[in-house]
Amino acid sequence: MKENQSSSVLASLHELLYLYNGLVVFLIAGFMCVTQNKVVESMSARSFLDTLPAIPMAPIWGLLLPTISFGLLFLFGRIYRYQDKTRRNPWSYVVIFGEICACVGLLRGLNLAYHGVVLLVVADMLHGYRGKHQRVILVMAMTGLYIIANYNLASAQIQAVPIEAYIAYYNASAQAVLKTLLNVFISLNTILFVFYVMVFVQGKHRESERIQSLNAQLNDANQRLRAYAIEAERTAETRERNRLAREIHDTLGHALTGIAAGLDACMVTMDTAPEFTKAQLAKIRETALRGIKDVRRSVRKLRPDDLERLPLREALFKMTEDFMASSGMEVSYLINGWPEHLREDEEEVIYRVVQECVTNANRHGHAKHVNITIGTDEEALRIVVSDDGEGCDNLKQGFGLRHMRERLELLKGELHYWSDGGFIVEVSIPMHTGTAE
Repeated sequence: MKENQSSSVLASLHELLYLYNGLVVFLIAGFMCVTQNKVVESMSARSFLDTLPAIPMAPIWGLLLPTISFGLLFLFGRIYRYQDKTRRNPWSYVVIFGEICACVGLLRGLNLAYHGVVLLVVADMLHGYRGKHQRVILVMAMTGLYIIANYNLASAQIQAVPIEAYIAYYNASAQAVLKTLLNVFISLNTILFVFYVMVFVQGKHRESERIQSLNAQLNDANQRLRAYAIEAERTAETRERNRLAREIHDTLGHALTGIAAGLDACMVTMDTAPEFTKAQLAKIRETALRGIKDVRRSVRKLRPDDLERLPLREALFKMTEDFMASSGMEVSYLINGWPEHLREDEEEVIYRVVQECVTNANRHGHAKHVNITIGTDEEALRIVVSDDGEGCDNLKQGFGLRHMRERLELLKGELHYWSDGGFIVEVSIPMHTGTAE
């Protein structure tokens, strides 16, 4: 808000400078033109010329040249002031040169009587000031204009008639008034210019403070972004570790549980039924190879091999059949409804939940039989897994149950479990598609 007010005040002062200088230029040029006409009318041209260091321009040109020069000065100043300052434009130097030439023409038309117009050029250059390169141009232009505007330095090169010669034509009282007016014109212009510079400097100072504030905010945002990136990286690492832990627990734990149960059976039948033991060992070997394959696929973020090759229902049946073959535990299904169009992540969660329930029933409950009931309603897919194992009086959530809950939470599902003459797990997964009976 303050920056906008400063810019508005600066623009108003700039317009006032041009308006004031235009009025002064017109008055001084008109004064010299009127004085020359009075000299001609009074038939005292000869005596007047004898007092002059040079022959003055014709009255009409003495009025037209300052007017045209000021018009060009105003035009070039407008172009330079309102051009795009965000990028370097080679035409801006052409405009600066044109403005300086118009200023020189104006000074010549006024016979160096009024050099306040030099401050107009300086004001335009200050407005367009950008960096060290334009600083050199600004200093050079101001130096050159000062040399031209200074009558003592320029009179040797320019055949100019001093305004004092025109003032000397009048009587003493009129001369006093005219000199006072000339000094007032110069002083008022200087005051306006100084005020303009003050507002300009204040605006630059506010802009500098604003840029420093924005830089501080940017640095703070960069630090927070850097901290967020570090935190995000740590979170990603934690999630990946948890994912690998879940995958390895589900795949390797399931395979090792079946292998351990199968080896227990082999130890019992090794002497009495060698052929059965060999067949059982072959199944155990297949279970171990599948476990190794699933572990590798888990590390590579791939789905279980059975889910890649088979539909979910068939993959579940095959998984439990293989586990029954290696462990000797019976698994039965009761399908009351089956969801349609499941996403891959939903299929994998269902597969892993059933796999973990079957594994826990054998490993912890030493169950002989597991019942898996799957059904659907309008809102959710419901899975109930119950076994006839030992159950648990002091139930605590272990690694497997915690990972089951984490997987279900990704799908906004729920997990409930309790012990009642065995162990029962109830799972609910919201479904957003139709179902088929």
